[in-house]
Amino acid sequence: MNHVNNTHDVSNEGQLGALQRDVQFLMDRTAILDCVATHARGHDRHDAELLTAAYHEDGLDEHGHTINSGPQYAAWANQMHAAAAQLHTHNITTHICEIDGDIAHCESYVLVGLLNPDGRTAQLMSGRYLDRLERRDGTWRIALRRSTVELALSADASLLQTPFFTRQGFVKGTRDTTDLSYRRPLRHDTEPPERW
Repeated sequence: MNHVNNTHDVSNEGQLGALQRDVQFLMDRTAILDCVATHARGHDRHDAELLTAAYHEDGLDEHGHTINSGPQYAAWANQMHAAAAQLHTHNITTHICEIDGDIAHCESYVLVGLLNPDGRTAQLMSGRYLDRLERRDGTWRIALRRSTVELALSADASLLQTPFFTRQGFVKGTRDTTDLSYRRPLRHDTEPPERW
């Protein structure tokens, strides 16, 4: 009888250990994807605090020949985006991640839509973020980001200027914390800062 119980206990311990590893993996995976997604949100809202918090203090970001430290990246990115576009969206799509202890290597596909300053034309860029994230003091942040560009297109965005579209009254995003995404609680009767 004791032999059966001991086997049962060992089996339960093994199952519990596997469950704990699975839960830790899912928690790490979620925290890593949250870091990548929050970085994209920081871009589109020009939120320097969000962008900076995505990097470790000694983190590096490479965009072409431009390499910035994590703390300096937000100022550079916000200046570049403000000069190149009225609005933009960074859309994280395919995301894979290999976690080995406190280090993760990730590849995140990104589609970036940029509305040009004229408001009538746009650019669409497709590329990937190749990241090494590290967990330090329990928090996952970017230690190194290398960006690729795979495709760039120019497009007609004049639809945004047509009466058909402007009559719809869609909410327009803002590049600051007045954007509705910061509102708590989000309510249906809160007037947005801007509409098309």
